[in-house]
Amino acid sequence: MRHALELSTLEAFNLVDQVANTRVPMFVLTGGDPLKRPDLQAIVRYARHRLVKTSLTPSATPLLTREGVFELKESGLMRLALSLDGSTPQLHDGFRGVPGSWKRTLDAVEWSREAKLPVQVNTTVTRHNLHDLDNLVELLNSLKIVLWSVFFLVPTGRGQVSNLLSPVEHEVVFAKLYSASKRVCFHIKTTEGQHYRRYVLQERAKVAQSSRAIEDLIAHAPSGVNDGKGFVFISHTGEVYPSGFLPLSAGNIRRDPLADIYRTCPLFLSLRDVSQLKGKCGRCEFQDVCGGSRARAFALTRDPLAEEPCCSYIPVTQGDLG
Repeated sequence: MRHALELSTLEAFNLVDQVANTRVPMFVLTGGDPLKRPDLQAIVRYARHRLVKTSLTPSATPLLTREGVFELKESGLMRLALSLDGSTPQLHDGFRGVPGSWKRTLDAVEWSREAKLPVQVNTTVTRHNLHDLDNLVELLNSLKIVLWSVFFLVPTGRGQVSNLLSPVEHEVVFAKLYSASKRVCFHIKTTEGQHYRRYVLQERAKVAQSSRAIEDLIAHAPSGVNDGKGFVFISHTGEVYPSGFLPLSAGNIRRDPLADIYRTCPLFLSLRDVSQLKGKCGRCEFQDVCGGSRARAFALTRDPLAEEPCCSYIPVTQGDLG
C-alpha cells in the first residue's frame, strides 16, 4: 500500500528540478520498490529533460519485466541497479526471503543487455555470503556489468548484529575486492565501507615503495563521499537524511530547498567536519578520504560521530606516516 504522504508527481518533478540545479553526477530512484509508482516513467522522462542522469534500483518481483526495462531505457534511464547477494539461488533467495528472485535478477541483467542499458549490481556482504564472494565475482564478470557496489551491513536491529562482519573480516573482504579490481571488467565501489579507501591507498603505497608514499597518496586523494558528505537520501515523504542507513532527518523538501538543507543543516555540517569525529577516527590520517561509516557508528553507539566500529586500523602518530 502506498503511503498517504508520498511525494506527488508534481513534487517529484520539483525535486528533479532541485537535483538538476545542484548538478549531481547521479540521481538514484530507489525504494521500497519504485516500480510501484505509476508515474515512474514520467519522472524518468522529466529527469532526462532536465539532463539529470538517473539510475533505478527496482525489486526483483513480477513488476520487473523485459518490456518494462525497454520502456525505462526509452524514457531516458541511464543505469539499472540490481541486488545480487549470492552466486546461487539458494544463497540469494535465502537471504532475500523471496524464492525466484535470483533468476529474475539474472533475467533482468539479460534484458538490460538487450536494451543496451548499463547494469550495476549491489551486494550486501554479511556472514551468510562471505564465503561466496570469489564465486560471485566470477559470475558478475560473466554478466558484463559496469559497476559492483558492495554494501557493508549497517545493523538496524538486534538480530542483524550477529550477521555483522568483524573488523578483521572487513579487511579480508577488502583484500578480495582489491584483488578482483585488478582482473575484472567492471568497477568496484563500497557503500558503508568507507575504510576500503584507506586499504586501497595502503596497497598502492606498498607498490610505490616510498617512505612518503602514504603521505603523498593521502594528499592527492579526493575527499571521500560519506553519509551527508557528497551524498543525500530523500525519502518517499520528502524527509532528507545523510544516507538511507542513517535515520536522522535534517529537514523536508516540502518545507525547505534541498540545497539549503544540505549546505546549512547542523547535522550535515557536523558530519562533514572531520574535526568532530571521535575516537580513533578523530586521530586517523585517513579521515578525509575515509571518515568511517557514520551510519554504522550511529547504529551501534547512537552517536553518528563515534569511531567506525568495524575498522581494525590503528592510526599512526603524526609525523610517522611512512
